[in-house]
Amino acid sequence: MRGVRFEEFGGPEVLQLVELPLPEPGPGQVAIDVEYVGVNFADLQARTIGYRVPGLPFVPGLELSGHVRSLGEGVRGLAVGQPVAAITDGGAYAEVAVVDAATTFPVPEEIDLRTAATLPTVLPTAFALIHTIGKVQPGETVLVQGAAGGVGTVAGQIAKLAGARAVYGVVSGSAKADYAREVGYDDAFLTETFDADVQRVTAGRGVDVVLDSVGGKTLSRGLSSLARFGRLISYGNAGGEPGWQVGQPELYPKGISVSGFSILGLSSDAPEVLRDIATRAFELVTGGDVSLPITAEFPLAGATDAHRLMESRSSTGKLILAVAG
Repeated sequence: MRGVRFEEFGGPEVLQLVELPLPEPGPGQVAIDVEYVGVNFADLQARTIGYRVPGLPFVPGLELSGHVRSLGEGVRGLAVGQPVAAITDGGAYAEVAVVDAATTFPVPEEIDLRTAATLPTVLPTAFALIHTIGKVQPGETVLVQGAAGGVGTVAGQIAKLAGARAVYGVVSGSAKADYAREVGYDDAFLTETFDADVQRVTAGRGVDVVLDSVGGKTLSRGLSSLARFGRLISYGNAGGEPGWQVGQPELYPKGISVSGFSILGLSSDAPEVLRDIATRAFELVTGGDVSLPITAEFPLAGATDAHRLMESRSSTGKLILAVAG
């Protein structure tokens, strides 16, 4: 079968389209004939800094859609030929992928496989950030870093469905700001000025919830953007800065709380919790309440171009790889 892997860390050029042995599912696993793959920033981090890479060579890819090819011993509730979407800790950039049955989800008939590939990591992440961790309440205000990306696109919509009075996005350029407003944000601010903009639009009060995927100094500026008893949830380090120390003076005066979240950590440590979150999140798509635009599609052989586009920080919405055909 064909697959894309890298044998050393580096730029997009290290991705190679190669022939790989056909994998077989072990106990509790499922083999899937892959149709589409969602491209994520974590794939870039795997390729450049070895994020969650156990060894080389490595086939990246965290989310996919396709049809069940075969079932490993002990798997129940899935059938050969069934359309599914899945989360996997690597291995999705291939014509066949083996994944854990616990993180494989039947695709509702209302969702096509192309759309389904965009959902396994992004949608449950956004849902958990807003509901499970952030506990956004009606009338609150929310600030989302990376508002034009995959998680950011749907997080703004889910926050509005939760009753948020205002949802603001943070983006890196004016084109992305326009995109964020188009997908439902009340306003979008540039990275360089977002903390001042928050103070301006809230008359100095700040926002109730900040979702931060950037880390570093941006996280500290997010803390300063919070209102009294505000909550910040950190779920990434896209900025690439070393771990940022949160000082007590930043927390005490306003009673601020800080939480963390990892969809991959949840999938490996508590798949039953992930399944509940994913089921509830998928219902928002089948009901037409949430949508995630696919803004670029590449063939499997074009994975290098997909990574280059995402690395340019000019992309919006979701990028996917079309594997079949």
